Amino acid sequence: MVYKRFEELPVWQDARRIVSSIYGLITINEKLRKDFSLADQLKRASYSIVLNIAEGFERKTNKEFAYFLNIAKGSAGEVRSILYIIEDIGYVNESGLVQLRCEIEMISTQLSNFRSFILTMSH
Repeated sequence: MVYKRFEELPVWQDARRIVSSIYGLITINEKLRKDFSLADQLKRASYSIVLNIAEGFERKTNKEFAYFLNIAKGSAGEVRSILYIIEDIGYVNESGLVQLRCEIEMISTQLSNFRSFILTMSH
């Protein structure tokens, strides 16, 4: 399938849902909401995934797209790390994060696979 818009990309759609989930987590968790710097870092890392996928797609070259997918993957790792931090400091228990961590790991895998595919297309 040839995608004409980044909004059509399944990985972008999944990453978009993660942003909503992250904002929902912050909204309902008073401890996390009051930790402004950590909450802000979590939000910025989550929407960085979506933004980098979109920016890379709009660059129109496979090499640049792969570069931005790599940055998005790094941001996915950052989100996962922050989720561990908020668990470790007692803001959220593990059961509240299992699904979210699973989803972000799936996005990370999608990004890695998509990046590999994009790079093979440019050879």
